[in-house]
Amino acid sequence: MKAVEIAKVGGPEVLVPIDAPMPEPAFGQVRIKVAYAGVNRPDALQRAGMYNPPKGASPLPGLEAAGEISAIGAGVTDWAVGDAVCALLPGGGYAEEVVTPAAHCLPVPDGLTLKQAACLPETFFTVWSNVFMRGGLQAGERFLVHGGSSGIGTTAIQLANAFGARVFTTAGSDAKCRACLDLGAEVAMNYREVDFVDDVKALGGANLILDMIGGDYLPRNVRALCDDGRLVQIAFLQGPKIELNFAHLMMRRLTITGSTLRPQSDLAKAEIARQLKAQVWPLLSSGKVAPVMDQEFALADASAAHARMESSEHIGKIVLKV
Repeated sequence: MKAVEIAKVGGPEVLVPIDAPMPEPAFGQVRIKVAYAGVNRPDALQRAGMYNPPKGASPLPGLEAAGEISAIGAGVTDWAVGDAVCALLPGGGYAEEVVTPAAHCLPVPDGLTLKQAACLPETFFTVWSNVFMRGGLQAGERFLVHGGSSGIGTTAIQLANAFGARVFTTAGSDAKCRACLDLGAEVAMNYREVDFVDDVKALGGANLILDMIGGDYLPRNVRALCDDGRLVQIAFLQGPKIELNFAHLMMRRLTITGSTLRPQSDLAKAEIARQLKAQVWPLLSSGKVAPVMDQEFALADASAAHARMESSEHIGKIVLKV
């Protein structure tokens, strides 16, 4: 089969088309004939040697895809060959075929194309598990998400808005801020022009913050939280280490937590999938929530897709057409 591998640690240019052996589904797994694969920041981290695949996973990049099931392993009863699905993957999405646990597959929501469905798993699993399961966001709370025009950001804005939260966000240009407002954000702050800490504190402080920036955003996020607020960290684009005064956490009863998705157990990911199907997939089928698309690239042009993502000029999701 055709695939793209990481030839060596480096920049986007190290993504190289290859001929790879066809994977076979093990017990509890399905094989998917990939129509589209999503492109995500963890793919770039893996390419840079900073996010290794878990034991037993494909070394090929790609953490989400949509297509048709082409084979099923022993013990699989919920799916059949020919079913259209989108799926969270342990790796291997940059290929014509990929295997993944059957419990990590979800049906393509009514009215969505396979291209749109390929944009769902990685971001929706991440947002749901961190904002709602871990962060406990409730209707009426003030929610701040950084990078509102990213795949994670556009998903978080829509889901938080759909479940009744007040949504604030930061983005790097006025055009990106307008896109965030169009998606349901109440306030969108251009971080190049304003201090989000002052603006959020003037609005009462955030009950919950979702951050993937890290670095000097960590102490600033702490200042932007209201008393009893929660900070959920999911990435560190500016680095994970900085001095932080924990007395502020104690005196204001703050909570700092976080997670990464890929290392979690198959059972944990299956539970996220179950909750998404029950609580979020109806919103997608009704059109109340929709993936935001940026640009499509051919599988062989994966390096250009990574360059686009790392330029931070995109709004929403980037996909590879397989």
